[in-house]
Amino acid sequence: MNSYQPTPIDTTPVALSPEIQELTERLAENAHDHWARQRLADGWRYGPARDDINKHHPCLIPYQDLPEAEKIYDRQTAMETLKAIVALGYRIEKAE
Repeated sequence: MNSYQPTPIDTTPVALSPEIQELTERLAENAHDHWARQRLADGWRYGPARDDINKHHPCLIPYQDLPEAEKIYDRQTAMETLKAIVALGYRIEKAE
């Protein structure tokens, strides 16, 4: 039996400023692009359904063309990463 119990950084007390929250969409797109680049480098290509044997994946498309459910996943990952940075004591500031 798998006893793995994920223990992510507690980000519940973190409130991000509106300026930092605006980064979420750009970071989500960037994460998707990195994922897609690696998949393509590993020999995967677009296919209408995921097929691990033939290395086809339906999300090997531009971020803006992804289904909303996939974008939500990427946004949540980006937002939690930003919150984790703050929870660990760092500040995120835009250079002037």
